[in-house]
Amino acid sequence: MSLRLQGQNLACERDDRWLFQGLNLDIQAGEIVRVEGPNGSGKTTLLKILSGQLADYEGELFWDGRPMREAREVFLSNLLYLGHAPGVKAALTPLENLAWYQALAGQRGGEAACFSALEEVGLAGFEDVPAGQLSAGQQRRVALARLVLAPRPLWVLDEPFTAIDRDGVAALERRLIEHARAGGCVLVTTHHELTPCAELRRIRLGGGGLDAGN
Repeated sequence: MSLRLQGQNLACERDDRWLFQGLNLDIQAGEIVRVEGPNGSGKTTLLKILSGQLADYEGELFWDGRPMREAREVFLSNLLYLGHAPGVKAALTPLENLAWYQALAGQRGGEAACFSALEEVGLAGFEDVPAGQLSAGQQRRVALARLVLAPRPLWVLDEPFTAIDRDGVAALERRLIEHARAGGCVLVTTHHELTPCAELRRIRLGGGGLDAGN
């Protein structure tokens, strides 16, 4: 199956103000697409629209050439969304959080896969510590372990670099590039300036229009 997410003439209004209008997008396999813009320009709103979480918008979405209303189930089975908040349950350990994610997504792999994912994001030795006792950066790493655990081709990531240290930033950048080069796609917002690479494309919101380019 190919990987292609398209938006035609997208528009969204909040508090009597248009965040964006006439927005056309064509996002395909092998790309890292960074959505940029000033605060309040609609970056997070756009990601939520594109990931199927918001229905209050104008325009049309397509997945692999099919209208999203027809392809929604297939689309969601290919999507991994990480929001601005880490989405980690404080009362559960990192291992229990990942097991919960697995069950929610209907994935297999069991405890061994969860251990391996936590080790890969630098949390070996913290598997059984309640997440509420971890630092903000460590909680973010628990969330990012889902990128290792879940083999989904389309990643939609809202500020994934928040609270992680320099080594974590470098490791995450490498993971995004590897995912794109393996045929996946990444749609991301971040205040971190991504290292330039052939896979990176930028879409800028704000200023009354859309600026898309490399």
